[in-house]
Amino acid sequence: MIKRILRHETILALLTVIVLAILAYQSDKFFTVDNLLNQGRLMTEVGLVAVIMTFVIVTGGIDLSVGSIVGLTAILTGVFWKSLGLPLPLAAFAAIACGTFGGFMNGVIITRFKVPPLIATLATLALYRGLAEGISQARSVRGYPESFYVLGQGNMLGVPTQLWLLIITAIVAGVVLGYTRWGRTVYAIGSNEVAARFSGLPVDRAKLAVYTASGFAAAVAGVILVSRVSTTRSDMGTGLELDAITAVVLGGTSIFGGRGTVIGTLLGLILIQALKNGLSLAGIKGDGTIVLIGVVLILTILISNIVHRDGNR
Repeated sequence: MIKRILRHETILALLTVIVLAILAYQSDKFFTVDNLLNQGRLMTEVGLVAVIMTFVIVTGGIDLSVGSIVGLTAILTGVFWKSLGLPLPLAAFAAIACGTFGGFMNGVIITRFKVPPLIATLATLALYRGLAEGISQARSVRGYPESFYVLGQGNMLGVPTQLWLLIITAIVAGVVLGYTRWGRTVYAIGSNEVAARFSGLPVDRAKLAVYTASGFAAAVAGVILVSRVSTTRSDMGTGLELDAITAVVLGGTSIFGGRGTVIGTLLGLILIQALKNGLSLAGIKGDGTIVLIGVVLILTILISNIVHRDGNR
């Protein structure tokens, strides 16, 4: 019972409540409905990537290419629509298909050619970003129709449209990872891949699916980002992979694999976004925010490790 209470997600939830209370005390603008919904809108792209990144890291892997896939998908959406003359929905669908294929190629390189995920996705990070810059030729695409902005700037039942998408994705991902046979396979791979293979589990197929899903999530995030900011640039998504990985690790997912939950990732995401927004409202510069997020990440992991170590004695 005590071990369940002191699990990482509980500690993180308590820390999040404390931080929210402090930030609300610092600024009366923080806990307004408009501000909270706006923060939900701003964290959706990272959130979509982070939710699926949880699966990737639970398997013991990592995907550093997601930010580049976001940028490539954004550029391709504009190019397919403006230069090739495709209808915008078809252009967005084609761009998402290309981004998903990028994730699939990551999986092929990792499973077929046995390249470590860190090396494979570091290489494709550079490859996909280079493709985005080459295709764009430093030109941005603007002038999208108003109907397209519903995805990134619109509301449904008073809630940002893309936030509904994040909520649905998180619910489905949480159920799949926590309550299905495929989810148990993902955990087994991260805990001991060799044992998982000897047990007859479809290790390569599961890893290929996870990296493909990661590419798909990044591609969808890229289209949402274009809709939200009303333009495309080749540098879109730069650094997004670090924000996603930070949220996942802060949420208690082991970087060595075998442990992690979608709920933990969401808590980590909320805590990071709250710190960014709350400290900004308090007048603290961006550098100070980054330092504080790093301190919170280290302290949370240290406290969780100490509690689990003591609980296992």
